[in-house]
Amino acid sequence: QVQLVESGGGLVQTGGSLRLSCAASGSTFRLAAMGWYRQAPGKQRELVASITRGGSTDYADSVKGRFTISRDNAQNTVYLQMNSLKPEDTAVYYCNAHIFYADYWGQGTQVTVSS
Repeated sequence: QVQLVESGGGLVQTGGSLRLSCAASGSTFRLAAMGWYRQAPGKQRELVASITRGGSTDYADSVKGRFTISRDNAQNTVYLQMNSLKPEDTAVYYCNAHIFYADYWGQGTQVTVSS
């Protein structure tokens, strides 16, 4: 069982930055593929960024060049650095851990970008 707790969301103006953190419980974090998803009102949840246990990263086209995902296995934490934020980035952001064919989710953190 893996528990995930996100933090770092908030209200920011267009062009601003935020860093989201996701702290994971347990000793298997280093084996997990991690991802950040987001869900805007009335829209489906979408994958924003992912990082494998080996450190390879992938991004949605809409955030390439603006967002950076990273992980610290010693701290059991994954981060999402978000720069040049746009109003369309407004959503609830969720942390996901995929390990041993199971998926675990955090409770989500709200990111609101004002125009």
